[in-house]
Amino acid sequence: MTDSAQERRRMSALLTTKGVLTSAWLREAVETVPRELFLQHGVFLDEGRTWRPVTALDTIPHEWLELAYSVRTLTTQLDGHLSADQAAGSVEGVPTSSSTDPTTVVGMIELLDLTAAHRVLEIGTGTGYSTALTCQRVGEDNVTTVEVDPQVAARADAALESVGCSTWTVTGDGLLGHPPRAPYDRVIATCAVRRIPHTWVRQTKPGGIILSTVGSWPWGTGLAKVTVSDDETADGVIVGPSSFMQARAQALTPLGGDLSARAAYADGERPALVSPFALEEWMPAFLAQLAAPGAQFVRATRSDGAPLRYLFDPARESFAEFCADGDGWTVRQGGPASLWDDVERALVAWQDEGSPGIEEVRLRVTDRSHIYWIDGSPSLRWEHRLA
Repeated sequence: MTDSAQERRRMSALLTTKGVLTSAWLREAVETVPRELFLQHGVFLDEGRTWRPVTALDTIPHEWLELAYSVRTLTTQLDGHLSADQAAGSVEGVPTSSSTDPTTVVGMIELLDLTAAHRVLEIGTGTGYSTALTCQRVGEDNVTTVEVDPQVAARADAALESVGCSTWTVTGDGLLGHPPRAPYDRVIATCAVRRIPHTWVRQTKPGGIILSTVGSWPWGTGLAKVTVSDDETADGVIVGPSSFMQARAQALTPLGGDLSARAAYADGERPALVSPFALEEWMPAFLAQLAAPGAQFVRATRSDGAPLRYLFDPARESFAEFCADGDGWTVRQGGPASLWDDVERALVAWQDEGSPGIEEVRLRVTDRSHIYWIDGSPSLRWEHRLA
């Protein structure tokens, strides 16, 4: 017979062994907060092309607890409205909310270096599980959590109340922060953003920390940790790779229609110096987003089975199309922005510098721009000015 307390201790031991869980207070929180209570509406398990709904009511109790305390991300909502307890069977859909892998959740909370006196702003409540862990350290009155989806927010609030956390659960756009409860000592985002909003910087005390995943692709994104200064700027590093659902206000719309028609008229073509397959690797994908912000990478296959790869930037009405050419690739480009020229230049410079890791990337946030760079590499520097 498996019970919840036993599963919590098992997960705590696993996270400790992995080196993720190091603080005594957080270990106690992991062993105290029942994750299964934040999954009462069930989860969806990936079956490839469909999602299978699983709830506590239709699962053997010990199997449900083992799932709830598995070290994996559990999808809790599809298409912005559907939860597992509302689905009659396997369904298609796009994940829009989840209970993030406890390894990621605990690792991020550890990076905040929380003290009992800190005031915390959390962007993206989700199920509320990470909120409950944070409350164990700073107290329920010192946590403000913002969730854009009213249904998700209501369920998280109910779950938090059920474990005794009457915290400040707000329904709204987290990109705006929450000025009424500012200033904060710590800001943590459980969604990805294209750039760290300066509203978060303004709502954080000097010396405070902001922790957020930056980037707009489903992969190739980095976890930024920045410290706010007196002049309302913030400086820091990318501490490692990270993957979260995009903030809903910034989520990219999938490109539909005939992709070949979108790339029908090129201004020129040439051999590619770097394979587009490089963009399927994490660090090159991160660099591509720095070199060509706003571009989307699209994978497709020709009718004869040959691979096709594209970069599209709808805002700048530009594209790059890659066609296999023997052992190499030909790139065709069109529009006012030469997307692949910019990306390729960054990738070649990165290779010339010895292919440094994502942890070598530094960033500075101001009210006018984001600046990224790698120390000692003048050619690896990008400034993104805010419109």
